[in-house]
Amino acid sequence: MFGPSTYARDSPCSSIFICSQVGRLPGNERQICGFDVLHNSEARLSLGLEGDGPVTDAAIEFLQRQHDQPFFLGVSLCNPHDIYYWIMKQSVPQGPSHPETVRLMQQAHQTHFAVDPQESKFIICRRRTYYGQEGTFTWDWEESTWRVYLSQAYYRLTKAADVQGGRLLEVLRQQDLERNTLVLFTSGHGEGIAAHRWVTKLMLYEEPLRAPFIVRWPGKIAAGVVDGQRLVSGLDVLPTLCDWAEVYFPRGTGNSLRPLVENPGQEGRSFLISELYPDTEDLKMQGRMLRTRHFKYVAFSPGQSAEMLFGLEVDLGETCNLALDGAWGGELEQHRALLRHWCVPQDNSFSSLVA
Repeated sequence: MFGPSTYARDSPCSSIFICSQVGRLPGNERQICGFDVLHNSEARLSLGLEGDGPVTDAAIEFLQRQHDQPFFLGVSLCNPHDIYYWIMKQSVPQGPSHPETVRLMQQAHQTHFAVDPQESKFIICRRRTYYGQEGTFTWDWEESTWRVYLSQAYYRLTKAADVQGGRLLEVLRQQDLERNTLVLFTSGHGEGIAAHRWVTKLMLYEEPLRAPFIVRWPGKIAAGVVDGQRLVSGLDVLPTLCDWAEVYFPRGTGNSLRPLVENPGQEGRSFLISELYPDTEDLKMQGRMLRTRHFKYVAFSPGQSAEMLFGLEVDLGETCNLALDGAWGGELEQHRALLRHWCVPQDNSFSSLVA
């Protein structure tokens, strides 16, 4: 999320990078190369509800010190990652089912919760029992359970992370640091939030794939401006922070987003790619997502319905797979070609799997 029209060329005296949904808290090791670990690395901090408070406490203590040099402060919050454990407490994993049980489940879900019968067979990983197994705990959820998962669990855990971020922003104000500090907030990944009856991550649908990207610098970056058009990647974090700090960074796959914030008319990238390896025991099981301004193309390793194409301007819920509609063959081939072209310089064998 970016903004707006005019910006000074000053660089901030400091920067804070806040990342939620990291899955594990940083610095449970005693040392992280190149960084000082601020919180107690001896403490057992596993869940976000246990660890995010102490991690934020340590960051606040750091901000309350006297600073005569620029600093970079990384604050990694676990939540709302705790949702994974909540999901696995609501049911038991799906096992072999009696045919009549299957029929009743399908009948109960056919109105609102049915899985598309033409969904890619790649997405059988929703039934995997070892990594990303949370989906096997939702097989008997009714509408009321899905609503509780969202309103009383996931959104509550998201709010818990928001509270910690708010504490940091308040200390910046109290210490008179906020006008000299760039804050960047993002997340490791999204969450299925019940779309396509999906929970957690490990899929290339919009909900688990997308993450917030918010920059804040009072007096330099206007507040409340949302850019929903230009394409942004998590790979852009490092070059963006370095560019605003006027620190050299080697050219890589990410782009600095500073030019896009300072010039809303600039086009930005024409497409971006996400890679997926959802199975820890079968690395041949892969997926790629190519997103252009108006369309999203997904290719999976071989299997039935191994491609998906969605027109996101009119189908943000990804309910109509245009790859199965011959009328969209030209658009489909254009996106295939873009993905093949991207794969080749990456020395990526996936190009041979693209139809």
